[in-house]
Amino acid sequence: MASAVIFSVLIMVILSLLRVNVMVSILISALVAGVMTGNSLTETVTLLVNGMSDGGNTALSYILLGAFAAAVSYTGITSILVKSLIRVIRGKRSIMLLTLAIVASFSQNLIPVHIAFIPILIPPLLILFDKMKIDRRGVAAALTFGLKAPYMVIPFGFGLIFQKTIKESMGESGLSISITDITLSMIIPVAGMVVGLLIAIFFTYRKDRNYETSGDTQDVDLESLSNVKFETKHFLTLIVIVATITIQALTKDLVIGALAGLILMFLFVVVPFREGENIMTEGIKMMGMIAFIMLVSNGFANILQETGSVKALVEQTSGILGDNKLIIAFILLLVGLVVTIGIGTSFGTIPILAALYVPIASEAGFSAMAIAALIGTAGALGDAGSPASDSTLGPTSGLNADGKHNHIWDTCVPTFTHYNIPLVIFGLIAAVVL
Repeated sequence: MASAVIFSVLIMVILSLLRVNVMVSILISALVAGVMTGNSLTETVTLLVNGMSDGGNTALSYILLGAFAAAVSYTGITSILVKSLIRVIRGKRSIMLLTLAIVASFSQNLIPVHIAFIPILIPPLLILFDKMKIDRRGVAAALTFGLKAPYMVIPFGFGLIFQKTIKESMGESGLSISITDITLSMIIPVAGMVVGLLIAIFFTYRKDRNYETSGDTQDVDLESLSNVKFETKHFLTLIVIVATITIQALTKDLVIGALAGLILMFLFVVVPFREGENIMTEGIKMMGMIAFIMLVSNGFANILQETGSVKALVEQTSGILGDNKLIIAFILLLVGLVVTIGIGTSFGTIPILAALYVPIASEAGFSAMAIAALIGTAGALGDAGSPASDSTLGPTSGLNADGKHNHIWDTCVPTFTHYNIPLVIFGLIAAVVL
């Protein structure tokens, strides 16, 4: 059963790298995992479908966020944003990418909207990226950094949820730790991500990259933006955006927040009622694939867990560990990487990993902070680089609005190499020195 996890994840990665559709790759991998654990195809599909229901809320929120983003774009307020950015940072590519990383960081803690801002902000900027010859892989790296690093180390918004999950999971395994200690334990791993971001921006993707001019974004002349003026509808749009963020923060529910925002756009007549059908269609077109990929990845995760594959991998791993702290930490992180890439979510893997890490690491003499660093790092590993992670699907949804950005080779591979490698290195350092 342990080999089912490794083999199925390997198949998913290989198929994705061969440019097979991500959803098809996950489906095939899920079926392989089920059959390898002794289930029939029918039983495997049943487990898959049952698991998909767990992602229903997320999928619906993404569809509604896509529609809300389409409504915001309809008002033309994004053109004003682009105009402002052109005035401030045109020709300054590094500043542009660092700014996007900061904006993405706000989406996790200060204004917890997660990937909701991407379909609103990024598509209108594509023409600017192309004019500046920015390598979109660098943009993907910047966005993914902002979607991951803040929740790992800052105990607010999604970060508080992440760190509370670590605290509670460790507590269930008999080891108590404070949120403050968890925050401190994550500083070193996140420093590794900062190093990866700087390498991506200033070295790997600093050269010009030309994109074909046959996209919708190329039909817009940047100079025409100078005629764009702030109008009443734009002011009302800002009110709706603030109201949407407030409702989402109060209810802690993306579905309610996105639906409220969409309704307000029509009630304020910022978007005409007659455009409702087109707005929803555009929203589904923008975020529908992400929603279905997340549904299927939940089904895949259910197969791995219900068949006992993850538990078997954990038990077999614990049986081959020696007494060398560095080796133990490395193998634990490697297991975390495999599990997270397969499941596609760091939050969902924390309880699974904590059940393994706490007893093994405690027996090996690791401190509570070192164990927290291992759990947090392992949970984040694979989130960047996983074809099924919203930390990669989100950036792709914006950068591929004109069909010029490949999810695997332009988002997953760059983010995997620039973040998971330093996360492993700095995670090992944290485990040894804390």
